[in-house]
Amino acid sequence: MLPKKLDDDLSVLPQIEPQEVAMMAGLGFRTLVNNRPDGEEPQQPASEAMADAARNAGMNYVAQPVVSGAITLADVAEFREKLDGAEKPVLAFCRSGTRCTMLWALSQAGRLPTEDIISRASMAGFNLDGMRHQLEALAVAEQE
Repeated sequence: MLPKKLDDDLSVLPQIEPQEVAMMAGLGFRTLVNNRPDGEEPQQPASEAMADAARNAGMNYVAQPVVSGAITLADVAEFREKLDGAEKPVLAFCRSGTRCTMLWALSQAGRLPTEDIISRASMAGFNLDGMRHQLEALAVAEQE
């Protein structure tokens, strides 16, 4: 499966296997972000295995486990900080790619217009229309 580009700095994917990381490095990605807690699903590769695969492929690795359906403002702030400080381009993964996309969208509120965020997510195959009010509220809070 090919990564879904949200912007020039970030693309997302569903869970990848350690043996697929080198291919992602070959596509030019410099940093791999794992947004899954270990043990979320029985057959999921452990964060340590993903970190080893990233290092072996010459990529940086960031683990930021976020519980699906329970994203906090602290999670969003941490994601923004890690994305801002990461060597780019970044590839983030979770179970389906949705959690990474939501983290990105929330982290961009106030930086990008809400319509742009929703449109970019939609072009990548993620429907964030239901987050419109939350994105707008965060954008207002960012301006204060």
